[in-house]
Amino acid sequence: MGQTITEKIFSEHVGRKVYAGEIVRCNIDMIIGNDITTPISIKAFEESGAEKLANPDGFALVLDHFIPAKDIASANQAKISRDFAYKHNLKNYFDEKDMGIEHALLPEKGLVVPGDVIIGADSHTCTHGALGAFSTGMGSTDLAFGMITGGNWFKVPESIKVVFTGKLQPNVYGKDLILELIRIIGVDGALYQALEFTGDTIASLSMDDRFSLCNMAIEAGAKNGIIAVDDVTKEFLADKKLAREPKYHYSDPDAKYVRVVEIDVSKLEPVIAYPSLPSNGKPLSTAVADKIKVDQVFIGSCTNGRLSDLKMAAEILKGKRVARHTRLIVTPATQKIFKEAEKLGYVDIIIDAGGVISNPTCGACLGGYMGILGDGEVAIATTNRNFVGRMGARSSGIYLANSAVAAASAVAGYIADPASVQ
Repeated sequence: MGQTITEKIFSEHVGRKVYAGEIVRCNIDMIIGNDITTPISIKAFEESGAEKLANPDGFALVLDHFIPAKDIASANQAKISRDFAYKHNLKNYFDEKDMGIEHALLPEKGLVVPGDVIIGADSHTCTHGALGAFSTGMGSTDLAFGMITGGNWFKVPESIKVVFTGKLQPNVYGKDLILELIRIIGVDGALYQALEFTGDTIASLSMDDRFSLCNMAIEAGAKNGIIAVDDVTKEFLADKKLAREPKYHYSDPDAKYVRVVEIDVSKLEPVIAYPSLPSNGKPLSTAVADKIKVDQVFIGSCTNGRLSDLKMAAEILKGKRVARHTRLIVTPATQKIFKEAEKLGYVDIIIDAGGVISNPTCGACLGGYMGILGDGEVAIATTNRNFVGRMGARSSGIYLANSAVAAASAVAGYIADPASVQ
């Protein structure tokens, strides 16, 4: 019987053919920790009596959620992580000196590689499936077990094949594809299943769009999102010193899927997820007709804080001003992206338009800092979740959108079509 790409990755790691439903123990290529969840892992690691990491070079610690620290509690969280990094002389340790949001930084550094098995104590670890890897979020104690043993137990997930066909319309991106899929199948439509993204549309997507697509697989309940390696992937990897030799896996023609979802994107508008679920998607034209006033626009996060996002924002904002009653916050996902955006003039354009640019951080996305919403405020954001209270006050409302729509809305002061302000 044929295998899916996810089954093949596990088979290669286990040393025999495995299929969906099997529970396997396998080695992990990269374990990812951050300043929020890793202190719990560190405590479990030390209480176990372990003295060293099973695979030090396969552990990356990224301080990104509350860095620079916003208060004493977050400073102490970071201190636990820093002390551990220094004690174990971690090679892959990133803080203010080379900072970035983990799910943008690690691909940039070549630390996640096609064919890898990757875990992180962060639900959006599924982002790295865009590189043809199995990548998933786990709990902090699961992370500790991996730190101690170098492996973990997995139930090999069944796969849903998602087939995107057709040419994208202007101002439609990977973010819209995943929001449309979640609208169709719901936030529990892929529970503990792999979302395998295929179809001729995928070939036309940039790596930035692919990262956005896989990033939000978890918002459909998926265990992982994954895209097979192609020329676009290889071009992205070409200038990187990869941590390991890449291994390319492709699903067999007779692979078994629990479901096939086909989506023709040729007439798809940008999708806006209304409060308070990512599945509450509506066409942009509906949102425009609803005349939704926005207090805050946020462009950033591990979903849409990449260079292409800053580029599309700058192209829309050039020569314009953010609406008087609206504030715009832009967060580049890494320092490298920040520097490149500055070199290309995007930073000046955003600031001249009335926007503010923060250091790379997860801050605003999780309602941590750098963009908290007040009572009754409305935001349009390029983030991945719009749950009640996600970005601040429980009475606030969050609309999810791509970066072009977000930038256009900053200018209009209402959710707007980019075509109307360009």
